[in-house]
Amino acid sequence: MTIVRHNVGPRLSQAVRHGDTIFLAGQVADDPSAGVKGQTEQVLRKIDALLGHFGSHKSKLLSATVWLANMGSYDEMNAAWDAWVDAANTPARATVESRLARPGLLVEIAVIAAA
Repeated sequence: MTIVRHNVGPRLSQAVRHGDTIFLAGQVADDPSAGVKGQTEQVLRKIDALLGHFGSHKSKLLSATVWLANMGSYDEMNAAWDAWVDAANTPARATVESRLARPGLLVEIAVIAAA
């Protein structure tokens, strides 16, 4: 089975397609000055673009993992998530609190989707 990597860097690929499954690296906001809702919206736009590169869509999400720098921002993150997610095709999802890679980052999301 063919493996196709997209936006390959020295440490990771932003997206990898193996067969009919697409794996996205954890995505973070490009502008960390935004609040949790704004950062989540930025991340979700990046997810849309990466899935679109492989001809997929958020309606084909299989699972999502959300990392929050502070679980107290859960509702704020969900406000953006709920406005974005395909309500008829919600993925399995886990949300956890974690220290993120850089100061100012408040949310990181990784997804797996069908092609």
